[in-house]
Parts: sequence; C-alpha cells; structure tokens
Amino acid sequence: MKGYRKVLIAMNGSADVVKEGIKMAQDEKTWVTVLKVIPENEGDLNLTGIKNLEDVLDSGAQNALADARAVADASGALIKTRLEEGAPAEKIVEVAAEERCDVIILGAKQRNGWLGRFFGDHVIENVIRRAPCPVFVVGA
Repeated sequence: MKGYRKVLIAMNGSADVVKEGIKMAQDEKTWVTVLKVIPENEGDLNLTGIKNLEDVLDSGAQNALADARAVADASGALIKTRLEEGAPAEKIVEVAAEERCDVIILGAKQRNGWLGRFFGDHVIENVIRRAPCPVFVVGA
C-alpha cells in the first residue's frame, strides 16, 4: 500500500477484515485505526431491569476490538482502536475525515443467493459514495 500513511479498518463483526487490512498496511510505517460502530441506543432500557447497561449497549463490541488487538499483536502491528455509536456508514466516513485517513478498508460478507446479491450491502455503498479517501473492500 504505497503512499498510504493512515489506514482506517472498519470492523463488521469479524476479525478477518482486520487480518486483511493489517496485511495490506504493513508495507510501510502506516498508522492503523480499527473502528467498530454500534447502533445508537433508542428507548429507555431502565424499564427492562437490566443491571449493567453498558454491557448491553456494547453489543460485544469490546470483545471484537480485543480480537482486533490480538490479531495485531500476532502480526506485530500497532493499532489504535475506536468504538463509536451511530449509523455505521456515517460514523465510518466521519472518523476517516477526523483521523485524516488516506484509505478505508471495509469487509464484505459473502452473500448467498440472488436476494443477498441484489440488495448488497448499503453500508459499503454509502461509505464509497461519501468517503473522503479511497475505499478498499475485502471479502470477510
């Protein structure tokens, strides 16, 4: 990845995109930020009797980011992780602009059947349309 100094890897639930992104970014001294976006909290969860609200809202995102750190450690890469709340495409573009990233790496889940291929992944489409930099999509 010649010429890219700051890389944003947006996690889609699998550490595979992190593995592929780190492989792509290891050519030079590249700063890698791994981003996990969780949906915004809508509603009043106090009514449900949940004791540890942060764990519920986290949706396993901290575990996903820990997996990303483990992948980075195994490959000898240094990464910065970020957890954001909001609409995925909007947050990915926002963080890429804020971090002044040179490239965004996204994972695309394999879709089986004509229905999955027809509807595709709107997050990827929206990021590509709005991104302030090039976007690489890797199979995850």
